[in-house]
Amino acid sequence: MVRQMLHAGYERAPLPPVRQESPSETPPASPEQPAKAQKKPVGKQRDPFFDNAKYLTIVLVGIGHAWDPLRDDSRTAEALYFVMYTFHMPAFIVISGYLSRSFEGKAKQVQRLLTGVVVPYLAIQFVYTFFMRWANDDPDREFHFQEPGFALWFLVALFVWRLTTPIWKSLRWPLPVALVIAVAASVTPSIGGDLNLMRVAQFLPFFVLGLQLQPRHFELIKRREMRLIALPVVLCALVFAYWAVPRMSKAWFLHDKAAADMGVPSWVGAVMYLAIFGCGLVMTACFLAWVPRRHHWFTVLGAGTLYAYLLHIFFIQGSRQFDWYEMDWVDHPLSRVAITGLAAVMMTVLCAPLVTRMFRFIIEPKMEWFFRRDAAAMAREREARGEGGQASRQQAPQHHGTQQATQQQAPRLQGHGQPQGESAPRKPVSHRKR
Repeated sequence: MVRQMLHAGYERAPLPPVRQESPSETPPASPEQPAKAQKKPVGKQRDPFFDNAKYLTIVLVGIGHAWDPLRDDSRTAEALYFVMYTFHMPAFIVISGYLSRSFEGKAKQVQRLLTGVVVPYLAIQFVYTFFMRWANDDPDREFHFQEPGFALWFLVALFVWRLTTPIWKSLRWPLPVALVIAVAASVTPSIGGDLNLMRVAQFLPFFVLGLQLQPRHFELIKRREMRLIALPVVLCALVFAYWAVPRMSKAWFLHDKAAADMGVPSWVGAVMYLAIFGCGLVMTACFLAWVPRRHHWFTVLGAGTLYAYLLHIFFIQGSRQFDWYEMDWVDHPLSRVAITGLAAVMMTVLCAPLVTRMFRFIIEPKMEWFFRRDAAAMAREREARGEGGQASRQQAPQHHGTQQATQQQAPRLQGHGQPQGESAPRKPVSHRKR
């Protein structure tokens, strides 16, 4: 008994199990990584509705230019031309104004305006002059950068409109002011052809209207009721256009002449402009009501509409200079359908990503070498690089400390790894006889 008691006195009590560190006590390996993941910029999502609308309008632009030589001998073609020119450019300009709402005249925005509008205008105007020298057999044709070539007026107008966007956003009644300017231009024959300022002024209200629109306005247009209303409105417009063909000139829809140049009094020109502006708004709403809202095969082409607009100039002018419309087969009614299809295919191909990559150097050049670096942007870049380096330096010691803690814990696990209830090895004990 005594021997057993003495022997028990030297036994070690079982050690408690090794305490596992809770997850909350374990330092994270890289605390900066979650924050960086949250701050990672997300690319701006393009709205398929606007890309679809831009693609469809640019296709209508190409079709309208292809139809122009076919109007004279067909009243139906002339009526379709009237209806199309009532809304296809106004719709395109309204969307351009809506997408220009964020323009505030910042340095980056002005640089983008120069490289995306001014440089393409100068480059295409330069190439267009050589093209017309060759196509029109006019080697002495001069460079007229102050007189936009065929369809290039839109780039001049877009530059002026977007550059004045902060002004229109600061006015209390921007649309009435723009309408006053447009009406005044329509009755002022002294406005010359330089920079095509007549069109710049008369199409201005559509751009200003786009600046004032909000997403909720487009949600109203997308409603099913609007699509149902659009059908009878378009039919009525076609009937009225067919009636108006022998009584009206297409120049009213081009907005490139004053009332006196069209042989009517000034008050008639002002009334006609306001009437056509109202018709343009109604037809634009009807068109947008039927624009698809989801992604389709042509949605991606909406990003290349500027390329199609600028490049189709050479095909359209080539068809006219080389008398393609003088061929016998063009007079057949089915040929008009074929020409319409060819124009739609042409504009679709010119919007393709392959074409945009090929001509980006001339239509959307970066030209970073041309501009001075922004001091504030450079400071932000240096600060971002400094924070990144500091985060990596902080991450390294924390990782090293975690390794040391693991190495220190390993002997503990080896020394206390016996199961509970078993005694650790001990030295033999000698007992004296009492």
